Amino acid sequence: MLIRPANKDDVQAIHGFVCELEDEQFGFELFEQYYLQNISLPHHHYLIATDEERPVGYISCHGQILLHHLGLVYEIQELFVSKGYRGQGVGRQLLQAIEALIGKEKYELLEVASNMRRTGAHEFYLKNGFERTSYKFRKLPK
Repeated sequence: MLIRPANKDDVQAIHGFVCELEDEQFGFELFEQYYLQNISLPHHHYLIATDEERPVGYISCHGQILLHHLGLVYEIQELFVSKGYRGQGVGRQLLQAIEALIGKEKYELLEVASNMRRTGAHEFYLKNGFERTSYKFRKLPK
């Protein structure tokens, strides 16, 4: 498995991954615009896992300076592995690669939010050293 930085040519694969992850079909033009913007920003890291032929997963991680931590905090935005590759360590490899990448910087915390229905993801993060420490609340615009 090759893990490398994602680039502009990976937009179609990552679009497909996000649509499958969220079980929703997102419009490609706006997705592409946001994706290209995100991969150009400092402290925004996107890595893609490929077998010898095609992309099979990816991870995105965004960092920002938070006052209540007095430093840089990274949050995993998405982590996705194609169905045929799950359970083979691809997610763990992506997670280790992102940790190695951000480890080159001084950061205070790496965190992730996960939908309550994704219990398998919760177990994955717990097995990989994350702690369950908070609740995430949301409110949609009216």
